[in-house]
Amino acid sequence: MLELTSELIAIPSENPPGKAYPQAVELLCQKLRELGFTETRVEGDCVLGFAGDGERTLYFSGHYDVVPAHAPSQFVPVTRGANLFGRGSSDMKSGLAAMIYGAKAVRDRGLLRNGRIGLVFVPDEETAGPRGSRYLADRGLLGNGAIGMLTPEPTGDVVWNANRGAITLNITVKGKSAHVGRQDDGVNAFEGMLALAQSLMALKAEVETRTTRFHISPEAARRSILMLGGRSGGGTTFNTVPDACSFTVDRRINPEEDFEVEKQRLFGVLDQARRRIDFDVEILQEGRSCGVVENDPLGQALARSIQQVTARPTQFEMCPGLLEIRFYAERGIPAFAYGPGLLTVSHGPNEFVPVRRIVECAEVYALTAAELFGSGPI
Repeated sequence: MLELTSELIAIPSENPPGKAYPQAVELLCQKLRELGFTETRVEGDCVLGFAGDGERTLYFSGHYDVVPAHAPSQFVPVTRGANLFGRGSSDMKSGLAAMIYGAKAVRDRGLLRNGRIGLVFVPDEETAGPRGSRYLADRGLLGNGAIGMLTPEPTGDVVWNANRGAITLNITVKGKSAHVGRQDDGVNAFEGMLALAQSLMALKAEVETRTTRFHISPEAARRSILMLGGRSGGGTTFNTVPDACSFTVDRRINPEEDFEVEKQRLFGVLDQARRRIDFDVEILQEGRSCGVVENDPLGQALARSIQQVTARPTQFEMCPGLLEIRFYAERGIPAFAYGPGLLTVSHGPNEFVPVRRIVECAEVYALTAAELFGSGPI
């Protein structure tokens, strides 16, 4: 598992822009064939593999794309002490290795008589899935025959059974350039941006009074979110009226909120402002929220397996960001995230994963599948 994780880390599958996807696909297909997963195929940039008999399928699904590295050296995997360092070590190439070897363990013990495991490897998770899970969903290839889905996101010691939805916009306010001494000949895009942002601040104040019932800490994190200015900029120099200014709007929607209603409210504010301000809107991403009950049979099997392997009780929490469990949950398929990595170091300059956690996660996946298919203990 350590060797496979290292091989995957060495592939610079950065997204954006979506680099080295063919190399990742080739390595995953090669490894699956070497390990005896004969029912394997490639759909676009996605890899699908199956083990077992019957239509009842428990999916192990993960993404092989990673956020851009801080330095090229992050694609040189290094084991120091008990940890493996490198881009994607935590999010989530170690999880892919755990998925594969967990499925292999169940298959090799002959415990897939009442169903099968589906291994799904996708790209583009970091950018809402257009070539990954969304691609499979649009073509009717996602979750067929599913009784559940597990994904090895870097959850630390908890299970994520919910996620926020997202509507992320880039807004460019348009003006007219002029010399500062003749500013009356221009239209100041910065001032227009301030006015538009003020309109959105009123919506923000109302949105962020709402809280979710799902577990997440600290208490302030339970609030719904509307964040302005994650990225902003404009103008060319200090003595010229700016003819364009842009800023981002990131609306994060709790599972209890209606996605379409909240999208309509957000765009309603923008439509009102358009009567006096000239601007363009680019939608950077959209993704729905979801929430899966903790007492679902898959969730409870997962919790028992975690306690058996780690000797720790299982805590269910809401992920603060988007999760690919949403693609399955919106089809009525119970889906949970549990993986070896740590959210606190994912995407960072010193990303790492504890090596023992890769093995533990593989054990948890195998035990969960065995229980779900009624095969008894491994």
